Amino acid sequence: MQALAGIHHITALANDPCANVEFYQDVLGQRLVKRTVNFDDPNMHHLYYGDEVGSPGTILTFFPWPGLRRGQRGVGEAAAVAYAVAHDSLAYWRARLAAYDMPATDDGERFGQPVLILEDVDGMPLELVEVESPPPVQLWRGGPIPAEHMLRGFFGVTLRVRAAEPTATLLTELFGYRLVATEGDRLRFQATPGAPGAIVDLLVQPHAPVGRMGAGSVHHVAFRVPDEAAQLALRERLVAAGLSVTPVRDRQYFRSVYFYEPGGVLFEIATDGPGMLIDETLTELGSALRLPPWLETYRPEIAQALPPLGNL
Repeated sequence: MQALAGIHHITALANDPCANVEFYQDVLGQRLVKRTVNFDDPNMHHLYYGDEVGSPGTILTFFPWPGLRRGQRGVGEAAAVAYAVAHDSLAYWRARLAAYDMPATDDGERFGQPVLILEDVDGMPLELVEVESPPPVQLWRGGPIPAEHMLRGFFGVTLRVRAAEPTATLLTELFGYRLVATEGDRLRFQATPGAPGAIVDLLVQPHAPVGRMGAGSVHHVAFRVPDEAAQLALRERLVAAGLSVTPVRDRQYFRSVYFYEPGGVLFEIATDGPGMLIDETLTELGSALRLPPWLETYRPEIAQALPPLGNL
């Protein structure tokens, strides 16, 4: 089968929404491309960060809720989110993070590639991976980072599991990934080369505790399909493999189905379209609260209940 193109987006949990915006927009230089709500709980923000247009493969989203306690790391969850950066960019990022009093927690090499490891304001592990040929993304021209050092979309994601085989079978037999390398207790799988977010690492830790969701935890990992026909075809294969998959849900900017993969991580299959520009122009992206039609009637109540977003 043809491999999936890679990661569409990753969604995580956060505490203070203002601190979340300041870190991802002002420190990491990711554009806030959409301000909406959790469609299943509209009293909660849903913040989208990405490249200039919020391209699939660049989008990290958050459900922030003040007072949410931090999660506990363990198996059955994503252990780290990795971004790609161009060659010779890590020195710039070490200095930038230190200037914001958020120094990197570790650095070195993995599979022969330089890696810088850090944490966001909620303790969520992030990695910056130097690559020789960064994936093509639309750089945010109005951002605070020099173009040569900007984040180039996702490199990939690390999943922490107790056993590799069940998740590996899903990735290879249903998603079309290939096992390309192993290093200690880490297995690397790759989707279509050259696309952003093409890497999934499995970190195998048989004796680790089960992770507990909270601020700084990844809620789910979404993988890309080009359109609804491809999504439905993949859904049929997943159901035939014995997985419990939700019906298609309208997320306004894409269509989604969800299921738990065998290692316990919540996966989503998301369509590339319609995209972030269906309700805002390029210059307007992220500038105002956007609601889907079925919630628009309740805009006053929703806007009043949402935690403040500082001067946004």
